[in-house]
Amino acid sequence: MKIIPIMSAAMTDHEADCATPVTEDAVCGAAIDGDRPWHDIGLYDSVFGAQDCHGTTLEGIKVGVFRVAGDLFALDDICTHGAALLSDGFLEGHEVECPLHAGLVDVRTGKPCSSPITRAARCHDVRVEDGRIYVRINP
Repeated sequence: MKIIPIMSAAMTDHEADCATPVTEDAVCGAAIDGDRPWHDIGLYDSVFGAQDCHGTTLEGIKVGVFRVAGDLFALDDICTHGAALLSDGFLEGHEVECPLHAGLVDVRTGKPCSSPITRAARCHDVRVEDGRIYVRINP
């Protein structure tokens, strides 16, 4: 199993805590199982426009898709602390702030970065092909 380093020398201590290296299987966007279907959520420019957060529902699951410096990440959109949509939150760098209680989640890993959030959000695979965004739900 390949380890993906996701820390850099330019990170603050807080960012490094949230971005602890994880196995490839745990990183948002990492392919895990080729048998699950990819869902077309639309044209890249239509999905995001000027926004960097987008919420959708796939297979009955609310999914947030986040754009950071051109990279896309997808995770369960419901905050693990309260019933709020992370895609309605404020995205700064790789952290999205829950709009309900202001807890932070790292969109690369789903890992909580501040209280009151204590449980990670499940990550999903995301890719762009021919200008369209596709998301695959992870178990």
